Amino acid sequence: MAISILVGTNRPLARSLEIGQYYQKRLQARGEKVQLLSLDELPPDFAFSALYQAQGKNEKFNAFVEKFVASEKFIFIVPEYNGSFPGILKTFLDGLPYPSPLRYKKIALVGLSTGVQGATLALSHLTDIFHYLVAEVVAHKVRIPEVHKQFQNQDFINPIYPKIIEEQLDLLIGVPQV
Repeated sequence: MAISILVGTNRPLARSLEIGQYYQKRLQARGEKVQLLSLDELPPDFAFSALYQAQGKNEKFNAFVEKFVASEKFIFIVPEYNGSFPGILKTFLDGLPYPSPLRYKKIALVGLSTGVQGATLALSHLTDIFHYLVAEVVAHKVRIPEVHKQFQNQDFINPIYPKIIEEQLDLLIGVPQV
């Protein structure tokens, strides 16, 4: 798979999933091979049954990771939780094999929040982690504040968001900039 979109929460009916589906449609319209994965697909006990001394022992977690790491590029949809990103996302990253399969791979970040920050701190924290893992984070990060007002009926109200998303996708895919 060329590109994996990871919904970085396991919250049911999350707006993050809708944003992930929007990205998936935009990439498919460009003819890209893309898969949408959500952390709500992980086994509920993976933090205990698939990490540390149990690494490699949870078949459902292993299958999810195998689909995820088969990609060349990644988009992380990151909701803001308590001024940062969801703990399940950090736990998932901690459960990946070592050295990280994200090493030298390109990652685009999308932050969303119900507040006015658009997950700025969450994306900063996550960028630090990805740099530690030697991943290449696309400099153009999309931040969507007040997502419940900006994204309705599977589309953006403000026309600036589709424009900046297309710019971000250009950078992720490698479309020459003019």
